[in-house]
Amino acid sequence: MIAFATRIEGFDALMTNSLSLPPYTFRLSRLISRKILHWRESLRRLGRTTDCPNLLQRLRQRRLFLALIAATTAALVLLMGQVAQAKEAPILEARVSKVLDGDTFTLSGESRRIRVWGLDAPEWNHQGGSTATSTLHSLISGKQLRCAVLDVDRYGRLVAQCQLPNGRDIAGEMIRSGTATEYCRYSGGYYGTC
Repeated sequence: MIAFATRIEGFDALMTNSLSLPPYTFRLSRLISRKILHWRESLRRLGRTTDCPNLLQRLRQRRLFLALIAATTAALVLLMGQVAQAKEAPILEARVSKVLDGDTFTLSGESRRIRVWGLDAPEWNHQGGSTATSTLHSLISGKQLRCAVLDVDRYGRLVAQCQLPNGRDIAGEMIRSGTATEYCRYSGGYYGTC
């Protein structure tokens, strides 16, 4: 039979347990009781700041410390997100099957259309659109392209930076030809014409 003392609401009480308990149970229950009493006393002190003049200062330091931990955690999460985005873009290598307008085409074996990244060409039914479409057609039609997919636009097209078999950039060639312009809003001046 083991007997141990605990404090209940400020009173000492002797509790007797008729079960045979392992010896560590007494130490563990005593440790837990001490921790509970310590935290209860700390909570009581929060209401009486005059009893502990440094309590407010310690609370402020703890809040500052917790804020610092939260800010560090947020920064790490953002950094990890950017590292995840920095992974290599998926590469598509296929032959051009159809040119739709001055900045959009399809590849064989790919169901979605490809929108050339960083390029702004007039639509086929606008002024200069047929010229841009025919220039892109003569540049890439039937050729094997290598495209790095960077995004998907609101129309479901794959936005990709594409290269000809000789390594030349399609958008750069179209901009040099004068039939299309750099889409500065998205390219960030990559082609140097913004």
